[in-house]
Amino acid sequence: MGQNPPKVRKEAGSDKEERLAALFDSCYPRVARYAYARIGDRTDAEDIAAETFLRALDSLDRYQERGLPMEAWLFRIAHNLVVDHLRRANRFERAQEDEELQSSDNPAHVAEERILMADTQAAMEQLTKDQKNVLTLRFFGGLSSKETAATLQKSDGAVREMQRAALERLRSLLR
Repeated sequence: MGQNPPKVRKEAGSDKEERLAALFDSCYPRVARYAYARIGDRTDAEDIAAETFLRALDSLDRYQERGLPMEAWLFRIAHNLVVDHLRRANRFERAQEDEELQSSDNPAHVAEERILMADTQAAMEQLTKDQKNVLTLRFFGGLSSKETAATLQKSDGAVREMQRAALERLRSLLR
């Protein structure tokens, strides 16, 4: 993503805070990619990624170890923020899209990316909600199936089956 991510403030003393700070560098880009895959706007995705870490830091005292990596908890926060964003988001204005095309050094590339993203998003819309969540967490978020299962509160086997079915459906839709 284009901007430098905000720094998570680290206060001395807490093992949880140290773990969260250590995860920031590796997880921020993955959370931002996950959000971008779901909402299609880089700036909003970066805002969601930053807000994920701020909320995690604010609620760190309520975080409980449950045998899964802290990353799963972070992606659960990000997932909830994405859902909230999608609930209140309006469609992009056509004028904003035209302005972006005109200001780009390579408008053909921007337009091609937009078409590819639109085709993929249209195909993703034909998947179930759970299938969409599994694919974005697994491939854009980089979570394992076990971490994805914890984030979505599903079994690991259910996540693997949803992923298989979703990929099969996407392949047929994008041909």
